[in-house]
Amino acid sequence: MSYENFYEVYGYPMKGNKLQILKDFLLKEQLEYDEGIQFTVNLCNHKDEIVATGSLDSNVIKCVAVSNDYQGEGLAAKIMTILTSHGVANGYNHLFLFTKPDNIDLFKDLGFYLIAYTDDAVLMENKKNGISEFIQTLKSHVNYDNIGAIVLNCNPFTNGHLYLIETAAKQCDFLYLFVVSEDKSIFPAKARCELVKNGVKHLNNVVVQPTSGYLISSATFPTYFIKDKYKSNEINCLLDLVIFCDYFAKLLNITKRFVGSEPFDNVTASYNIQMKKYLNKCGIEVIEIPRFEEK
Repeated sequence: MSYENFYEVYGYPMKGNKLQILKDFLLKEQLEYDEGIQFTVNLCNHKDEIVATGSLDSNVIKCVAVSNDYQGEGLAAKIMTILTSHGVANGYNHLFLFTKPDNIDLFKDLGFYLIAYTDDAVLMENKKNGISEFIQTLKSHVNYDNIGAIVLNCNPFTNGHLYLIETAAKQCDFLYLFVVSEDKSIFPAKARCELVKNGVKHLNNVVVQPTSGYLISSATFPTYFIKDKYKSNEINCLLDLVIFCDYFAKLLNITKRFVGSEPFDNVTASYNIQMKKYLNKCGIEVIEIPRFEEK
């Protein structure tokens, strides 16, 4: 069938009745709309019905779906072409994609490469060996036996963060601080990274590095297609931890990951629990340091 049989509808993002129609369509396709979306394109038929859709959240492609009645007509390729062009036009040449395990081959044919997967979620990118090449740039030129890591947002950098880092640095020969690169915090990623670098100058065995969207970001939290929110938290954690274990820990010889205790934030507390379960199975020791307190 020719693309001429369909017309395009754009949203920056969708709003009002158009948004509700999109949500209903995604629900039929067992997907969930992500509120962080910034751009959406729908392909509609002559009855004004959505037959295919896809969205962008910065450089993350999500909520891609084609109606069962229109499978095999190349509509996914059309959607991906539009999303890629929009991403590039807005300065995003490096794109991530979420899908389900059944769709891996489809998106491989459309120029995306597998990063990691769980039973429920798949993360891909449009750059071959992108994550491996990125991590190689982070490698220390000195070989250490006892290497640790902390992944932190630092919005902003606090005395609590400093206490966590100083305590962890005493327990390993070399410590990687991975500052989340996602720009969805009050303080921009560049500023947060500089704050951390300035705060740990006195620690000779610590290096500060960005995550480049590979850890704790929109590209590792595919909540948009998970209906059960509690289950989605588990899956989000697992996908993120698989990436940390299979790439960051493996390529950088990390054997310890440090976290601070979390009595207030339920998501972080749940993440810590999942981290202990998964990373310990992979031979990575998770060390939880009690939160710094004063009065």
